Amino acid sequence: MEMKLKNIVLGSLCVFPAMYVHAAAMDQSGQSILAFLESGNYAEGGLIIGDPNISGKLKNRPELLDDPKNQNTGDMASSFNFYNFALKFQLTDDLSFGILYDQPFGAKISYPQQSNNSYFDNEFSHEGTDVDFKTQNLSILFGYSPFKNFQFYGGPVYQEVKGRVSLRGKAYTEAFNGYNANFKKDGETGWLAGMSYQIPEIALKAAITYRSKIKYKLQVDEDMFGQPIQLVDSAKTKLDTPQSINIDFQSGIADKTLAYANLRWVNWKKFESRPVQFGAISKLLMTEATNGVYTEGFNLDGYHKDQYSALLGIGHQFTEKWSASTDIGWDSGTGNPASTLGPMKGSWSLGLGAQFNPASNYFVAAGVKYFWLGDVTSEDGTYFLPIDGIKPVAEQADFKNNHAIAYALKIGYRF
Repeated sequence: MEMKLKNIVLGSLCVFPAMYVHAAAMDQSGQSILAFLESGNYAEGGLIIGDPNISGKLKNRPELLDDPKNQNTGDMASSFNFYNFALKFQLTDDLSFGILYDQPFGAKISYPQQSNNSYFDNEFSHEGTDVDFKTQNLSILFGYSPFKNFQFYGGPVYQEVKGRVSLRGKAYTEAFNGYNANFKKDGETGWLAGMSYQIPEIALKAAITYRSKIKYKLQVDEDMFGQPIQLVDSAKTKLDTPQSINIDFQSGIADKTLAYANLRWVNWKKFESRPVQFGAISKLLMTEATNGVYTEGFNLDGYHKDQYSALLGIGHQFTEKWSASTDIGWDSGTGNPASTLGPMKGSWSLGLGAQFNPASNYFVAAGVKYFWLGDVTSEDGTYFLPIDGIKPVAEQADFKNNHAIAYALKIGYRF
C-alpha cells in the first residue's frame, strides 16, 4: 500500500540538521547529506540560531579565585547562528549531482566579568577568556544508481577553518593570563562516500555516509597582551577536523505518518590543538612543576572520547499544506572532565517542527529544540597527563543544570 506523504520530505521534517555545537565538542551542523536524497531537482537553505546558557561553580581554592565569596563563573556561552544550503540535480534516471554547503564545526564562548578574577582579567586587560572558532564546508557529490532503489554517492570536500582564543584570569596562572592565539584562515580538502536505499511506495529511505578527516597546518599568531611570543622558532600548528559516519533512516508507518532517525559518530578522541609557542611555555611550566619528571607540556584544547549521537522522530501530515514533527535526541559528549574552553558533556533534547506547503513544489519549515546539557567538571588541560596527584589540582569548576534553546528555519524548492 502506498503511503500518502507527497508533501513531506526527509530533509524538511528533520528541521534541525543534527546535533548542536554546544552539546559536545565543536560539532555544529551534523554534516547532513539528506537534501541529496530528495527526488528530482531540489534546492534548500536553512538557518539555525542557538541560545545556550552555561555556567559553573569554581572550586574554592586560592590559586583559582581572588574572591572566595564568589565562586560563580557566570554564563560563558554566547549566542550564535549558522547556515546551510543544498542544490541537487537529477541528471538522468541513474545519475545525480549535488552541491552542499554547511558550517560543520564551531565554538563561541566569552566568560563575563566576575569579582573572583578567575576567567576574567580585572587587573590589566579588563577582558574575559574568549573563543571564536569557525569552519565552512563545500561538498561536491556525484550519485550513481546501478540497480533499482540503490544509489552510491561520493565526492570531494573543501573546508576552511579560522579562529581565535584569548585566555584571561587567575585560573590560567600568570604564565597564560593575557595569552592570545589567532588561527589564520586556511583551506584543505577531504572526501565523502556513501550509499542509500529507497522504496518510494512506502516512503522508505536509508543511507550511510562516511566523511574523511581533514588535516591542516595552520599559521597561528601568538602574543601575550599584544606582545609577540618567540620562545622557539616559528612553525605551523597541526590541526585535524575529525572523520565521521552518519546513518539516516525514514519510513512511512501509517497513512500520512512518517518515522525518522539519525545516528552519528564523530572521531573527536584524537583531536588536539597546541600552537607552537603555547607548547613551548607549557613544557617549561611542567618541567619546573615536576622537577624534570614530566617535560612534554600540554594542549591548549583537546578531547578524549569520541562523540556518539542519536535522534528519533515522527512526523504527520495533517492537511495538504500543513505537517508537523517531534523528535528526541541524545548526545554522548566527549568526556568528563572537559576543557575550560568548552565545559559541556553531551545532552538530551526535545524538538518540535512545523512545515507549510504554499504549493506542491516548495515549503517553509520552522522548529524549536530544547537541550538539557550534561553535567561536567572543567579542567585546565593537565588532567590526563601521566603525573601522580595531578587530577584534583587540574579540576577547576563544576558545570551543572545548564541548558540551551535552538531555533531553525528552512526553505525548500523543487524545480
